[in-house]
Amino acid sequence: PNRVLLGGFALHYLHRALIFPFLIRQGKPTPFFTFLLALLFCVYNGYLQGRSLSNYAEYPSGWLKGPCFIAGFIGWLVGMAINIHSDHILRNLRKPGETGYKIPRGGMFEYVSGANFFGEILEWFGFALACCTIESLAFALCTLFILGSRAKQHHQWYLEKFEDYPKDRKILIPFVY
Repeated sequence: PNRVLLGGFALHYLHRALIFPFLIRQGKPTPFFTFLLALLFCVYNGYLQGRSLSNYAEYPSGWLKGPCFIAGFIGWLVGMAINIHSDHILRNLRKPGETGYKIPRGGMFEYVSGANFFGEILEWFGFALACCTIESLAFALCTLFILGSRAKQHHQWYLEKFEDYPKDRKILIPFVY
């Protein structure tokens, strides 16, 4: 179980660090302080998750067939797929040479303004359920608070920017919030 869980964690960051940056077209530059805080968080969290799963977390022999792991792994997998698909939608809002902003449509964006954030939050709560460690739960909660506030800001911006923004679209959790 420890190797499978570490593999899932590494797969996310392999995509986020090596694949995702090459897919991004021109965008706004990230402020250095924001970059530094994100880097420090990722380094510390990577150490925390890696240390927990490689040195401390112990699982019974049937853990990979148990309901916590299976439900958590499915949540992690679905969340990662939503996150990647939502990022794809955002990257392709503008055609090459276009400027200006557009309303994201398709996928989970039909239900929430922060579809990419929803996917990542689902991914890490699934991971926490699959791991059942305090470290993975702490990471999921940090993700919820950080990305939840960003989703709220994005939603408010969309409502102010676009008169035709879907009024029934929620902020982060489909049909709820």
